[in-house]
Amino acid sequence: MTTLYLMTIVLVLLLLAILSLPLSYWLRLPYTSTLVIVGFVGSEIVVLLGGDTGVRAGSFHHLIFFVFLPILVFEAAFRINIQLLQENLLPILFLATVIMLASALLTGLGVYYGIAHPTGFPWIAACITGALLAATDPVAVIAQLKTLRVPKRLSILIEGESLFNDATAIVLFGLFVSIALAPTAEADIPGMVLRFLVVFFGGAAVGVAVGWVAALLIKAISDINTRIGITLLAAYGAFLIAEAGLHVSGIMATLVSGIMLARHCSRTLDSPSRQTLDVLWSVSGHLANAFVFLLMGITITVAMFQERWLAMLIAIGAVFVARLLSVYGGLVVIKPLLKQPLDTRYPPVIVWAGLRGSVALALAFSIPLELSYWWTIQSIAFGAVLFSIFVQAPTTAWLLARLGLAAGK
Repeated sequence: MTTLYLMTIVLVLLLLAILSLPLSYWLRLPYTSTLVIVGFVGSEIVVLLGGDTGVRAGSFHHLIFFVFLPILVFEAAFRINIQLLQENLLPILFLATVIMLASALLTGLGVYYGIAHPTGFPWIAACITGALLAATDPVAVIAQLKTLRVPKRLSILIEGESLFNDATAIVLFGLFVSIALAPTAEADIPGMVLRFLVVFFGGAAVGVAVGWVAALLIKAISDINTRIGITLLAAYGAFLIAEAGLHVSGIMATLVSGIMLARHCSRTLDSPSRQTLDVLWSVSGHLANAFVFLLMGITITVAMFQERWLAMLIAIGAVFVARLLSVYGGLVVIKPLLKQPLDTRYPPVIVWAGLRGSVALALAFSIPLELSYWWTIQSIAFGAVLFSIFVQAPTTAWLLARLGLAAGK
């Protein structure tokens, strides 16, 4: 792919992202849903005209993981309300770890027994699917939450959970894939748990180190352009050091470095400097998110819906039931530990707003092709994500209004 062709693709994606916003208003659909439609229709037109988009499913994983995910994770962490995050850290971490793990297990059980094909879709395939679908990505509803002015605590719970559980889900997914690639090896449960902890907390440690160094540099340098460069370096540096250098969680590293810098900048930077950084990362996050969903639309194939529609429906049902049981059951367990009880209207929103998005797709595209069931899992991921952005996201506003949570009620 030549440099000119690559620049053309980027400019076309940028143009489509710009045009999709007014189109979303006209269609009365969430922006992310419109982006997928535009990406799919646009790619089909190119193919009908005998052209080639140059985008392949195999390259989607690398684009998401190494180009867009560090931006999306860092932007969300850097711009999150640190005070609210600290006040609600216990329920957020509980949602992102215990409830996520329970949801992954229950989803795996539902998919395994629903498909009921132990030879073509064994236990380990169901476990991989459960971990993949456990990662929530409420990008499609965050804008709605802000527009409808829902209670800040509800918004921070949904946003905070998605930040932390992506890291948990990615680590769990990696463990299951490694087991699938070595089916004759004996199961080492203690070793798996230890590996999970090392990857998860190792990534956090890298994030602390990178965030600390970046904070020192920002404190020592007053030039705003250089400070912008430092935050960009922290986002990608933390990810690459952890993921490629130390083989721990790059997502966790980027997340923690973003939170540390957000905390530091909110305390030490003047308002204009902080506002400049917020605008930069807001624009970066917006463009990265738009490109992700456009690329998703481009990589959709009709064949997966023709051949795996039943598996998609089974997985969608399993995800919803697992999420419902995990959230309600988990919140009952944690209730005595909370200083301020959760509003009883929050759980249904947390369940319904737990969308699947770019992380689930990136994981699906990273499944090794030597696993015979890779196509089934990929198709399931597409089905679950499309259900999220075309059914769950558009109806979230209705649910919030129904529960009386819109406009800060």
